Amino acid sequence: MSTNLISSGTVAREKVNLRTPEVMSAVQEQVESHYRSDIVDKIRRNGGMLTVGEVTVRLAKQFGFCYGVERAIDLAYAARKVFKDRRLFILGEIIHNPEVNEQISSLGIKNLMGKNKEAEIAELTAEDVVIVPAFGTEVSTLQQIKDRGCQIVDTTCGDVMSVWKRVRKYASESATSIIHGKAEHEETKATSSRALGTGQGHYLVVLTLAETDYVCDYIRHGGNKQEFLEKFRNAHSPGFDPDLHLRSVGVANQTTMLRGETEEVQRRIRQAIIDRDGPEPAATNFRFFDTICGATQERQDALRELLDLKMDLLLVVGGYNSSNTSHLAEMGEEKLPTYFVRNASRLLSNSEILHYNLHAREEEVAKNWLPDGRLVVGITAGASCPNNLIEETLLRLFELRGIKREQLEAAA
Repeated sequence: MSTNLISSGTVAREKVNLRTPEVMSAVQEQVESHYRSDIVDKIRRNGGMLTVGEVTVRLAKQFGFCYGVERAIDLAYAARKVFKDRRLFILGEIIHNPEVNEQISSLGIKNLMGKNKEAEIAELTAEDVVIVPAFGTEVSTLQQIKDRGCQIVDTTCGDVMSVWKRVRKYASESATSIIHGKAEHEETKATSSRALGTGQGHYLVVLTLAETDYVCDYIRHGGNKQEFLEKFRNAHSPGFDPDLHLRSVGVANQTTMLRGETEEVQRRIRQAIIDRDGPEPAATNFRFFDTICGATQERQDALRELLDLKMDLLLVVGGYNSSNTSHLAEMGEEKLPTYFVRNASRLLSNSEILHYNLHAREEEVAKNWLPDGRLVVGITAGASCPNNLIEETLLRLFELRGIKREQLEAAA
């Protein structure tokens, strides 16, 4: 689908170009006023490092909004400008960042899904406009919107649509899609619905290497079918039978997973197929295609490079339900003290920080997090985090060491 057009529903609608120069000029001005950071831009131009007093901050070379996120936000803002007098809705969060989603809500765009749902799909009329978020949405949900005759603004990321193309091909070849991802994640749900193909396809979602090993053991030796189905409850297609539907498989993934982990998932499953069938049949019964998002990989690679430098701690800024941001925090935890914070407000004081514990899945207070004396702090953020939140976090960090904004601006 063209990025410039609104898709047609069941009721034929005139296609509307949202990305006219006049509209996009106004959108860019508004978006920059909400999310831009002059300080972050200056630090980037200066090699990603800023030292004031005894505090040095190092920014990863790649962090923050990716093209797909920027495009989704631009289209949402453009829809509000083009359809001034019409009701606008969105299918859940546009991206996984609470501050950005609050801005979208402030434009008068109501949520149709999730815990913050404000309206029902059944209430929509043909005069309404519905925005599909960057993650995409399930086929059945999209069809309901089309059946209402609504105008659809599709902001689905191109990388996500590439995965959909891949799993549809698997289905057409009667291969089950084994999807490495989080079964409850919006993107994985959308991908799973495409893996059904025209109705004959199947899917299985695995999250961890332990789950992958369980599947591999079943591929090699079979096992207790009911136990398998219970273990993967809510993570497989209707009518899935491991005795039948693991004969021929193709691996895909949620685009924001760790590349190394996805590659290990596919390596282990491939080996299990080889062990069961032999090398030649395995070439037919196993398929794999690299579907990791380029921006996700760039941010992971940039953090690996940053982690090779000597630092005292790492701050990861972004929404706690952001998969790609969570993976950055996981990478940091392996090397040095790492604090995953939603925004600057979580830096409570020199002695306390409120951060997200990935293992407990909740915020908790860490004590004595900010050392005295000379200090080097790394900062990164996922693809859904705007620069203004990074700036605010950076300012708060320096403030806790008695350094004011004016001093930063002069140094940057």
